[in-house]
Amino acid sequence: MSNLSQASSGRIMGYGRSFDVLLTAIAPTVWGSTYIVTTQLLPQGYPITVAMLRALPAGLLLMMLVRQLPAGHWWWRVVVLGALNIAFFLTMLFIAAYRLPGGVAATIGAIQPLIVIFLTRAVLGTPVRLAAIAAALAGLAGVALLLIAPRSVVLDPIGIVAGLAGAVSLALGTVMSRRWQPPVSTLTFTAWQLTAGGVLLIPVALWLEPPLPALGLQNVAGFAYLTLIGAALTYMLWFRGIARLGPAAVASLSFLSPLTAVVLGWGLLGQSLTLLQLFGMAVVVGSVWLSQMVQAGPART
Repeated sequence: MSNLSQASSGRIMGYGRSFDVLLTAIAPTVWGSTYIVTTQLLPQGYPITVAMLRALPAGLLLMMLVRQLPAGHWWWRVVVLGALNIAFFLTMLFIAAYRLPGGVAATIGAIQPLIVIFLTRAVLGTPVRLAAIAAALAGLAGVALLLIAPRSVVLDPIGIVAGLAGAVSLALGTVMSRRWQPPVSTLTFTAWQLTAGGVLLIPVALWLEPPLPALGLQNVAGFAYLTLIGAALTYMLWFRGIARLGPAAVASLSFLSPLTAVVLGWGLLGQSLTLLQLFGMAVVVGSVWLSQMVQAGPART
């Protein structure tokens, strides 16, 4: 009877984890649309302002719902996390999005899962699993295949550096978000970070960028999408996943971002999609599946 009960409990936990994975996967999938929204719907040349307008309205909206401020040492922790996960990451993301094709920008960011694996070891003491490294490398290879196209791709050096810097920032922020788990709901934790990140960007945007031009209807639609869906909803799912699944499992889902970017470029912009790229998609999906299986298994030191 006890064996049957344990088996039933294991199945329930498995279903629960699968649900958590699917829910968390929404975030990087939506983030993959950031590149096409940025280039097609937003004013060009305002990466810091766009990052601020993506984060701050979403944070303030959530703050109105939770009506709770940080206390004690959580003030400076929230500022650090807001800088890593929101302010710096989003700024680098939009610089890369403006300067690189969407698939390229998302691909550079795909190094994040590999960084997280080693950061979790250094910061959290989590054992490094060879299978997890293999899954991350396979994901990188699959993502690289997504870039192979009949035409040449111009790589902007500033865009590449920004993409790499953003990946490092989000990787560190993901790990620290797991280490610093506040005694509040995920909604509140998300509200704090989005608001802090947005506030940090206000003086930088005012100093370094000119005022936005008059916004058209498509600009407003783009900002609304990035704020409500691309920030408020997705960051809440992301931080929820970090708390429930762990940084490494969540980071591996970021491979879905370049996959989404390439698919949207093909479907909406008429970009080419070759058999080799389709194979790359299969490799990405396989690497995500392998990574989730590895993270769900017992740890080995």
